[in-house]
Amino acid sequence: QTQLVESGGGSAQAGGSLRLSCTAFGNTDGLYCMAWFRQAPGQEREGVATIYGGSQDYYVDSVKGRFTVSQDNAKNTVYLQMNSLKPEDTAMYYCAARGGSASNCRGNSALYIFWGQGTQVTVSS
Repeated sequence: QTQLVESGGGSAQAGGSLRLSCTAFGNTDGLYCMAWFRQAPGQEREGVATIYGGSQDYYVDSVKGRFTVSQDNAKNTVYLQMNSLKPEDTAMYYCAARGGSASNCRGNSALYIFWGQGTQVTVSS
């Protein structure tokens, strides 16, 4: 069994920064694709950033140049560094994991097998 645990959410002012962490516990074999999603109230879950094999990253247009996804394999942890935060970044952020190919390591939430419990990010103006 695999468990994903997020941490690092909280509140920030617009223009500020936060770093989210997601640590995988249990059987992590084959989980080459790690992703961050977010969901604001009344909105669909959105893929924010993904990382495949610890190096190939992908970002949704709205966070490009502001967010950075990285992975520390020794710690089984994926990070999401969020800079230049905007109020529209306010959402519950979820970590997710799956196997498969790099080309499918994107923001389609239906493809992900394992999910964390989420961590709230609130950005005030």
